[in-house]
Formats: sequence, structure tokens, C-alpha cells
Amino acid sequence: MTNNITEKDLKKLNSKKGIIQFLLDDTISVSKVLRNLNYESRLKSLQEELIRLQHWVEEHNEKIVIIFEGRDAAGKGGAIRRMTEHLNPREFKVVALPKPSIEEKGQWYFQRYINKLPREGEIVFFDRSWYNRAIVEPVNGFCFDEEYRIFMNQVNQFERMITESGIRLVKFYFSISKDEQHQRFEDIKTSPLKKWKYSAVDQKALELWDDYTDYKKKMFKKTHTKTAPWVIIKANKKTKARVEAIEHLLSVMPYLPKDEAVIEHVEIEEKEID
Repeated sequence: MTNNITEKDLKKLNSKKGIIQFLLDDTISVSKVLRNLNYESRLKSLQEELIRLQHWVEEHNEKIVIIFEGRDAAGKGGAIRRMTEHLNPREFKVVALPKPSIEEKGQWYFQRYINKLPREGEIVFFDRSWYNRAIVEPVNGFCFDEEYRIFMNQVNQFERMITESGIRLVKFYFSISKDEQHQRFEDIKTSPLKKWKYSAVDQKALELWDDYTDYKKKMFKKTHTKTAPWVIIKANKKTKARVEAIEHLLSVMPYLPKDEAVIEHVEIEEKEID
């Protein structure tokens, strides 16, 4: 590795950030430090471009909804945090709804989500969304078969209505392998700062892996539409997944000014990949 280090690499390694990484972990490799520094540099450029996107949304009264779906521990929350880290907090919101109340259970299923849709000039990030009823609820027995059937019959029309009303909708699915999910659960359970995330649903996720896969396939087959296609992000590597998600979002939004040199968009698969 050291024989292939360029002058540009040396400059990065000798930077304040590079030296700090070596000081914090004396076992870290040069290649890993370079990967971390390249990721941070790339992320910073993309976050600057996200600020341009937000300014455009505000100035033109645009409305954007970004859905993050995926298996438990797929990295949805981390990706949202990187996207929103430097945005104006008054012009976006993150929605992560708890289980419905008694009153909400008696409402039309989509009603609680309609109340969270963006006003003009706002971006809304859904950390899980109405698609709970497509996978999580039927797999875990949280809804009746008839409720699932009704949802699947209505969801495409619901998305067509909100997009026709002027909302720009992006649907991300973060895909991880079974082994990766197992490893992330182990990391969460042993971390004093993260173990609160490990829920009863998480405890059964590996056992119900195949059931999740079956319902996920049904969801893609029914709801991957021209109006609202799914964008599947391979998320075994968290840093790569975050970058790809931001690149895709920036590439599909017609905001100006747009720095095309920053958005090195790579075509992302739209088919089931687990």
C-alpha cells in the first residue's frame, strides 16, 4: 500500500483529520485512514450540494418527501442524519411515527401520514413510512389480512394523488445481507449507547428473515411504479450507502444551480437484491 501512496494521499494523511485518526487508533491501517478521509471529503461536498437543494425548495415552494425503508439495522437513520446534518432545521422535518394510538387505529390508514406531508418549501424525511403495512405489520401480525389487502390496493393511488398535488416523492430501500444484519444487532446489543434501539421486533427479525423477504418481493412487484419507483441501495457498507443515496436524490431533483461535477451519480439497481 505504501508504494502506491500519491502526493495527494500524503497531504491527506498529514492533515489534522488524518493525524487524529492515527492518534485515536494506533492499529488503524493507512488504507483505512485514506478511505475515511475520502468519505468525509465526498460527504462534505454532497452536503454542500444538499444546502443548494434546500434553498431551491424554499425559493420555489417545492414539496419533497423522501422515504427510507429497509430491514431493521439497515442504516436508514444514519443516512437521514448525514443528509440533514447541515440543513436549515426550520425547513425540513424527520418523521418516525410510533405505533398508532387507539384513535389512529380507527382512522383511514393513510390519515396519520397525510398529516405529516410537507408544506410548501419543506422537505420531509420518513424514517419508515406507510410501507410499515406492506412488510413489518403483516410479518409480525400487527395487522389483519384484510387490512394488508386494502393497503396494497390503495397505496399506488395514494402516491399518485400526492405526486399529482405537487409533492416530489423519492422511495429508498436500504438492503443488507442476513449476516450483516446479525452483526449489526450484536454491535447494538453490546453498545451502552445503542442497545436501547434493540426492540422486540428486532429480536425476531433474523428468525423471520424469509417472511420479510416474501413480503418485500410482493411490495416491490406491486408498488415499483413509473410514478413512484423504488431505489434500492446496497447498504452492507454504510458509508457507501449514504453517499449513493445522496447522489441519487441530488441527481433526480431539478434544482438550480446544480454542480454537476459534484454529483457523480451511479445508476442504482431497481430490482430486489437480497
